Amino acid sequence: MIFDQAEFDLRCEWGATGVAQLAPISDVIVIVDILSFSTSTEIATNNGAIIYPYQWRDDSAVEYAKSVKAELSKGRLAKDGFSLSPASLTKIPAETKLVVPSPNGSSLTLLTGKTPTIAGCLRNSEAVAKFAQKYGSKIAVVPAGEKWENNTLRPAIEDLIGAGAILSFLSGNLSPEAKIAVAAFDAFKDDLLTHLKKCSSGKELIAKGFELDVELAAAFNVSDCVPLFTEKAYININ
Repeated sequence: MIFDQAEFDLRCEWGATGVAQLAPISDVIVIVDILSFSTSTEIATNNGAIIYPYQWRDDSAVEYAKSVKAELSKGRLAKDGFSLSPASLTKIPAETKLVVPSPNGSSLTLLTGKTPTIAGCLRNSEAVAKFAQKYGSKIAVVPAGEKWENNTLRPAIEDLIGAGAILSFLSGNLSPEAKIAVAAFDAFKDDLLTHLKKCSSGKELIAKGFELDVELAAAFNVSDCVPLFTEKAYININ
């Protein structure tokens, strides 16, 4: 097929359509949602927590949390408790089971089917890349992007940078789309924090009082944690 980048080892495409195109023909897929699902998942699972992705924050999420005997994360603006905010998860106790609804990273995870799925971010980019290659040479890296108010995909520069960071540690021939991601990472890697604070998603979070989340997300290669999606949840397997 024209859009699946099948002739290349290392592929990169945006959002749900990217998952649909790349997951079926890849040995492993990496979901990249820097602000904030992937970063939150890395921090939580690095502490030994178990993260159950879920698409919507509605009544069905409450029932789902009960079905897996897990706690449902709070809305991001909650003043206490665990939420999609990475800062809220820095001290989450080991073995905590937490359902995390997210329209981006969580939703994409649930679309990958039987393809092994990893949550990647700037914090664990090298560890994720090294682990991914244990599955094989055909690797898909999917920047999640954000949503406009009309629910269409908003390509988010932070996710492209994060995808590029992971791809930069992988061996194999890069698709043109993957090369663009690596170029984005190379352009900003000398000062990731400044650029994440200045990008639209970063400005949005800072305006809402979540500057610490941006700082946590911008930390590069500070973790060996590899969150692998298995039995409906992400766990650290590294």
